[in-house]
Amino acid sequence: MTEIPGQRPPERRAAAPRPARARAPRRLASAAAGVVLASTLAACGGASGGPPTLTWYINPDNGGQAELAARCTEAAEGRYRIETSLLPRDAASQREQLVRRLAANDASIDIMSLDPIYVPEFAQAGFLADMPEDVADRVTEGTVQGAVAQSTWGDELVAIPFTANTQLLWYRTSVAEAAGLDTSASDTWTWEQIVQAAEDQGVLVGAQGIRAESLTVWLNALVESAGGSIIADHAEDPDRLELGLTSEAGDRAAEVMAMVAGSDAVGPAFSTEDESGSAAGFEGENGGFQVNWPFIYAQAQAGVADGVLDQAVLDDYGWAVYPRVDADTPSAPPIGGVSLGVGALSQHPDLAYEATECITGDENQAYYMINEGLPASSAAVFDDPAVVEEFPMADTIRQSLEQAAPRPQTAYYNEVSGGLQRSYHPPSAVEPGETAERATELITAVLRGEQLL
Repeated sequence: MTEIPGQRPPERRAAAPRPARARAPRRLASAAAGVVLASTLAACGGASGGPPTLTWYINPDNGGQAELAARCTEAAEGRYRIETSLLPRDAASQREQLVRRLAANDASIDIMSLDPIYVPEFAQAGFLADMPEDVADRVTEGTVQGAVAQSTWGDELVAIPFTANTQLLWYRTSVAEAAGLDTSASDTWTWEQIVQAAEDQGVLVGAQGIRAESLTVWLNALVESAGGSIIADHAEDPDRLELGLTSEAGDRAAEVMAMVAGSDAVGPAFSTEDESGSAAGFEGENGGFQVNWPFIYAQAQAGVADGVLDQAVLDDYGWAVYPRVDADTPSAPPIGGVSLGVGALSQHPDLAYEATECITGDENQAYYMINEGLPASSAAVFDDPAVVEEFPMADTIRQSLEQAAPRPQTAYYNEVSGGLQRSYHPPSAVEPGETAERATELITAVLRGEQLL
């Protein structure tokens, strides 16, 4: 599902759902073997009169969520059991399947693994069960701010933060040093500094210029890092929704995007470059800098193990928080991951919320981060020695998640993101002011039913 240092200024953060109380210790569930995959399950006990069965609709992974379901079934000690039902691979298809079921009053959906970009839509549609205040207090205590923000709608926590993900700035240490950049202050580097260093050294800057969700991710991070937001007001109302693109922050974001795309530091296929393309360029002989998700480190390790990447290349990897737009303002990095929603029609919402607290316990989040490669939402997990061994950049990831800003939060995310991709592509043609006005007109017309994407 579509997905690093310093605290973001409080005025740019999403409001916390409510003051946190002292948090009870997270449940440490013991491991259990196996879990049944099911596509259609009763929300109550079987004919044998056994404990209630909770159905958890999961996104595809390598078995990690099924393992957590088994662990939490054992930890429940007979109060309930969790069975998993597999959703399609891509986030849009996952949304479609869940929306159809929920709109048809399907009571079998107890827990859902949601791409956070769809949390506002599900909340506004009434698809999510009301979260008890004590649950909200516990699951937000010690949770990175970015994960709380993207699980919040209408100033209320409506989903449980589970995994979080963020983009870092990755750089070749040798390149940065040769360019005269101070690697001890890499968290303060700006996009202009990085591009200038890359051009001076004849190396590449990797970013995602493809017309896809990746472009929305990049644009949103630039606007938020410049102190603005793509959605300025009335995110819940398509007729009144106000965009913040035609603003000083919007202009700065456009300037940076055009500067990067028009520089000599990007490859000739930049307008089709996705995360894999950025990673490939960074691993090559002209690798210099890139913004990308943490998967690229494990990918490089696998490349070394397979003999297709030199160990010296991996040893040259450096990492830092996402680049700044302005030198005196900390960046607002991208964030992704998975939030857990409890279905409004669940026959056992209290048990479902209890299960989500078990699933997102620190021990289980650490297991999932190590085995699935997706960062946790709990800040404490980044101090786990086993996590640090697998993720030597764990502190930087945690810092990034504290600074991170969600993508545009609205029940009409598809329309907003689609309009942005259409208007801001190719990035080399973006112009401050003009592109923002064109995007604003298009998205407004689409939301009002006057135009199709």
